[in-house]
Amino acid sequence: MTDKTKSILWWVFSIIFTLSIAYYQRTTGPTYPVRGKTEINNQILKYKLLTSNDSDKPAQIYVKGPIEGVTGYMTYRKYKSEEDWIRVELISGQNELIGEIPQQPPAGKLTYRVVLESENQTFNLSEEPIVIRFKGPVPAYVLFPHILLMFLAMLFSTRTGIEALIKGDKTFNYTKITLILLLLGGMILGPVVQKYAFGEFWTGWPFGKDLTDNKTLVAFVAWIIAVVRLHKNKEKRGWALAAAIILLAIYLIPHSMFGSELDYSTGDIGTGQ
Repeated sequence: MTDKTKSILWWVFSIIFTLSIAYYQRTTGPTYPVRGKTEINNQILKYKLLTSNDSDKPAQIYVKGPIEGVTGYMTYRKYKSEEDWIRVELISGQNELIGEIPQQPPAGKLTYRVVLESENQTFNLSEEPIVIRFKGPVPAYVLFPHILLMFLAMLFSTRTGIEALIKGDKTFNYTKITLILLLLGGMILGPVVQKYAFGEFWTGWPFGKDLTDNKTLVAFVAWIIAVVRLHKNKEKRGWALAAAIILLAIYLIPHSMFGSELDYSTGDIGTGQ
């Protein structure tokens, strides 16, 4: 097998591995909607309970399927409050029931339940109340490049780690590319996304406890160290491997943990809740 063929295979593996990590990131964490299905009157109804929504519009909750003879309602209140629950009836549509949660300020959180009723029976769609956080809308021209660059950073990080393991001569070049991608996607566009969503460019150390900001900073520092060490000695590939392992470990932490949260009583937005 030629070196070129081996390189292609390593890139294919890196792409598949990165896509797997991206899928994990997408389906974990507090912003991923709660999906499921329930059986009522021998019919299957599917639902999607949002845990994140833009602050400029209400959050719409859908229950889809044969709804004949099925009604329902939602109850919601501010997160971490002892206020009375507000009840809203679900509206019947074409093969769907729709509930609407009123829009909230950026970082505002509500907790809610969805209950279906049929023939004097009730069906709770979640064992525990669902928490939904609102965020300011982020323009696509900011959000998509951020996501793409962070994906490419993970891709090149994986490929750099492999190159370091096989003692390849491209380790230093891949390390520099990974650092640049993290700089652009995580340290430049990341704060811009944060500003649009929650009004602050940076809520990590030393100003806050936002885990997303903090883990991005840790990864960035690790890759700076790898570049510096390899610049001095190209044989010190272990630094690149260590940086790749650190970034992988960080990507395995669910996204948006300990993020911005509005205190309704004071109007302040805090992190690390």
